[in-house]
Amino acid sequence: MTTLVTGAGGQVGRAALRALGADGIGLGRAELDVTDRAAVLAAVRRHAPDLILHAAAWTDVDGAEVQREAAQQANVEASRFVAEAAKAVGARLVALSTDFVFDGAKRTPYVESDAVQPISYYGETKLLGEQAAFDAYPEGTWIVRTAWVYDESGTNFPRLVLRLAETRDELRVVEDQSGSPTYAGHLAPVLLSLPDVVPAGLHHVAGSGGATRREWAEAVLTAAGRSTRVVGVSSDEFPTPAQRPAYSVLASEHAATPVLPPWRTGIEACMAGYVA
Repeated sequence: MTTLVTGAGGQVGRAALRALGADGIGLGRAELDVTDRAAVLAAVRRHAPDLILHAAAWTDVDGAEVQREAAQQANVEASRFVAEAAKAVGARLVALSTDFVFDGAKRTPYVESDAVQPISYYGETKLLGEQAAFDAYPEGTWIVRTAWVYDESGTNFPRLVLRLAETRDELRVVEDQSGSPTYAGHLAPVLLSLPDVVPAGLHHVAGSGGATRREWAEAVLTAAGRSTRVVGVSSDEFPTPAQRPAYSVLASEHAATPVLPPWRTGIEACMAGYVA
């Protein structure tokens, strides 16, 4: 079976291609502009995949507040174009979405049927992207909401923590935001197998359990053998252009949806292959 991966240079894309081996075709930003409808259709027809993992996206949460048109094109229009192309060749489509479609008002894990209410433009575009993909290809689209994704070598929170710890004895980290840290190496294989185990539709797949950003930082430092002290602070100390959900832990209400290992297990697996 041939699988086409968009966003091949990103964290999930890289992990997916490692899992796929010779069966994977990776298209990064240089190879495919997912905001170009004709280019997307041509690429999908050329490769004729059985499965498309659509991991390409605008992921700069704060940047989306300023570069709204670019974020909308990358997260909404591109999702529609990839879904249309998948339908044209009869490929199954797995497309990534985010916990940022929720407002964070809950204090128990969000499941698929919970009401959505994004509080950032990034979250709004990801929600509209879900709807665009479903509208274009409802019978062959699996939307997967995940959260706080990281890997060994990307631009992500664990790597930031470790970089700062190189020169500081103490880190001040937000403790009033909670989510589901998700290791790309655990997530990607599940995404690739999902159409074989659950019906098309909406699914939540993220590292099991929930953590504050402070707890996440502490777990990273412990797994890396660092003794840097972590002090929890309010998010008010680090104002950002985009508002983040205070709570966005994910869980699935569907019994058949695969469950990822606990988020701490993901940290340990990531640190084993960490690239400085």
